[in-house]
Amino acid sequence: MKKGWKIRRAVSLCLLSLVLAAAPLGVAQADKLPYDCYNYDYREYIHYTPAAYEPAGTISGKALTYDGEPLGAFVTPQDLCQAPDGRIYIADTGNHRVVVLDNAMKRVEKVITTFDNNGTEDAFRQPTGVFVSESGQLYIADSQNHRVVVLNEDGSLARIIENPVSESLEEGYVFVPLKLAVDYADRVYVIAQNMFEGIMVFETNGQFAGFFGTIDVELSLWEKFWARIATKEERAKQQLFIPTEFTGIDIDPEGFVYASNIDASGVQGVRRLNPRGEDIIKKGENGRVGGDLWIDGTTEFAGPSQFIDVVYRGQGIYSCLDRKRGRIFTYDHEGNLLYIFGGLGTQLGTFSLPVAVEDIGGRLVVLDATRGEIASFQVTEYGRLINEAVSLRYEGDETLAVDLWERVLELDENNELANTGIGKAYLTAGDYKLAMKYLKMGMNRDYYSVAWRRYRNELLTANAGWFLTAAAVLIAVAVIVKQRKKKKGGAANG
Repeated sequence: MKKGWKIRRAVSLCLLSLVLAAAPLGVAQADKLPYDCYNYDYREYIHYTPAAYEPAGTISGKALTYDGEPLGAFVTPQDLCQAPDGRIYIADTGNHRVVVLDNAMKRVEKVITTFDNNGTEDAFRQPTGVFVSESGQLYIADSQNHRVVVLNEDGSLARIIENPVSESLEEGYVFVPLKLAVDYADRVYVIAQNMFEGIMVFETNGQFAGFFGTIDVELSLWEKFWARIATKEERAKQQLFIPTEFTGIDIDPEGFVYASNIDASGVQGVRRLNPRGEDIIKKGENGRVGGDLWIDGTTEFAGPSQFIDVVYRGQGIYSCLDRKRGRIFTYDHEGNLLYIFGGLGTQLGTFSLPVAVEDIGGRLVVLDATRGEIASFQVTEYGRLINEAVSLRYEGDETLAVDLWERVLELDENNELANTGIGKAYLTAGDYKLAMKYLKMGMNRDYYSVAWRRYRNELLTANAGWFLTAAAVLIAVAVIVKQRKKKKGGAANG
């Protein structure tokens, strides 16, 4: 790395520190929050961190009004989403309605309970999922009416998706849509109840197109043997042989589908599916994107995390909601775990039954079905630095991210991702010795090996003249010694 670049980086770091010192966001004191803030190191040991997000309040139906009247409490709400225009849509399941809030979630703009269905007033029955497409159409998973209702921006009916027909569906199949998402081509992806074959896909005209992203269950040799010799009743009881259901869904701007699922092994609770339905998610250094690594087997919360929802937040960052312990796990595009926060409880910032997560203007919000409220979390300085550094790295600006990673290390000296980020920047800049130092602290073996090879080659190149001279001298000495030995041997023989 050139000396001038080092000086500019040092100056930039000083300026950044001054700016951050004057910023309104502070470092949240993790011990003052109602949940633990932690991460895992390379050896999968827990280390506690500053809080990446802190509670910023809650929104409930009881506190809202509509047309001058109290809106009333949300009853077992199951889903929420933000439309392209910023509005927030809530599937108020128990009240059989969809509530629309402004982007600040302070004012009710609309309550949708009925719609005109070819001249007849039609109503919802326990809607469980909502999604607004890029074209502004509202898609509602009207679960107990066994259909997906699509409404235009003016509230008029666009179409209804129901009664899917296919040879791949069992005879008498009952369609119960739970969650859904729509891509840029208006293809509809539906998670349906008791549908283990995968996500159901419907074309723009509502025609069922097939399954997407089926999760295959890998069986051990013993399980395969048992499946062959077990009776029909025994096989029916053996849940290990049933593929996993998806639980939550989101789509990124490029059309890749992020889908959460319950994974009994705790290894993979989320998938990134390409247009062909293939899972191409990266799992980071420890090969896992399944939430908690340490599983306490002695408490009522024993067992791996259970991801109930996922939200794509941009720049390769996505967050998963764990209903088992009420925690939010955030990963980057390489599958690195960035931070963890949240928990179950009765205090602000904890949940009773979390069911959905969304990113609204940089805040993360979680829908609690039992309490019938939305919990809001604002980013701290620590979280913001990580988000911005990861975003820069995603765009390929490793060098620009160095200052941010340096600041992260000031707040959390054990942050391996920060050390790796700095090491990769030095690697890109050509300072392989410093790259090796930071990559070693970041426990990144792959990039450390790259830095070591380049450092070794650099040493060989820089000292090629000395090596050649030394080799020539050694060869000359060897020749002289050999000649002398021959002379001594000839004299002795004579």
